[in-house]
Amino acid sequence: MDLPLKELAKLEKVATVKGKGPSISNALDDLLQSLQRAKEQVQAGSDISPEQFVTLAQEMETKKKEIDERQKEVYSATSRFGKTLDKRFPTPLPSYSNLFDSEDSVAALERTIALHFLGTGQFEAAETFLEESSIDIPQETRDQFEELHRILKFVRSQDIGPALTWAKKHRDFLTSRSSPLEFFLHRSQYIRLLLSTHPPDPIPAVHYARTYLQPFFKDHEQEMLRLMACVAFLPLAKLQVSSYADLASPKLHFDLEPLFAREYCASLGMSRQVPLRVVVDLGGGGALARIEKGRKVMRERKSEWSQKDELPVSAFFLSIEIPLPPENRYHSIFACPVSKEQATDQNPPMMMVCGHVISKDSLHKLSKAGGRVKCPYCPNEAPMSHALRVYF
Repeated sequence: MDLPLKELAKLEKVATVKGKGPSISNALDDLLQSLQRAKEQVQAGSDISPEQFVTLAQEMETKKKEIDERQKEVYSATSRFGKTLDKRFPTPLPSYSNLFDSEDSVAALERTIALHFLGTGQFEAAETFLEESSIDIPQETRDQFEELHRILKFVRSQDIGPALTWAKKHRDFLTSRSSPLEFFLHRSQYIRLLLSTHPPDPIPAVHYARTYLQPFFKDHEQEMLRLMACVAFLPLAKLQVSSYADLASPKLHFDLEPLFAREYCASLGMSRQVPLRVVVDLGGGGALARIEKGRKVMRERKSEWSQKDELPVSAFFLSIEIPLPPENRYHSIFACPVSKEQATDQNPPMMMVCGHVISKDSLHKLSKAGGRVKCPYCPNEAPMSHALRVYF
């Protein structure tokens, strides 16, 4: 998704690459150090020759020129960023009354910003912000976020030990949510052991499965059978071209990090999604401009919004399409008109070229030789690969 903030980052990167001198902060630091050394010499009673003063003055002039050059690059990037904003939002956004004119609203905003810093692991920024704001986040909450990012760091480095310790401690909570976290952690370790030996030696992995994976057999029977059967397709090169190729995919390990973060935050009664990031993703992605355009169309049709500024059902027919990142795409509430089954993450709604929507399983069942699918509701026929996943 193209966001204005990303455009600014690109412009800043261009400015950094083009600039041959040091950054403004580095230039100022060097100048301050030179002045500090001269000051210490004077205070110590040392004689400073006129040549030293001339050298110091020349250094100050050189640093001033470096800073001026860097400032020009910043001003240039900023001006281009303004033009990018104008292109991105051709429709002026509506103006609203000041939503933060009360102490409670200001405190709520500051708390959201502080939690954003903590939730994204920016602990130094969070501490500075809390010192300068009027709110206080309990130390227990800060410690919990620090523990979260500490464990995520271990998971990122393929060390599941701390994550497993947390999962065992909160097993009752995870069980109540039917969470597969603990099983997936053990599965990841099993696969690593299976693929870590050359030539293949599955014995350590099998022993690990008997010790740690066996208790999960009742709830994950089919997956357990696949984990045991994939041993017959070793080594790795052979496994990657078999029906068990997904078990050799790095994604199986990379998915542990967001899954653990989601379960950890759920145990605190919080969402893993950071509110400010969601606002930037939706608003920065053009949602506000598109909704305002929809309101304008509805006014022209004399079908105004309600007094509470709620999005009415009739707005659906305006086809306001808003691009969303994957983490903001939630479960689709959709029942397939062919199979009569409700959509799931594994069986999502798929829109064919003609615009009709059926489930993914129904799409595969209707496919013919050559991968073409005829729509069950109209004469249109198109390749199955042209169908797109949709979200309701």
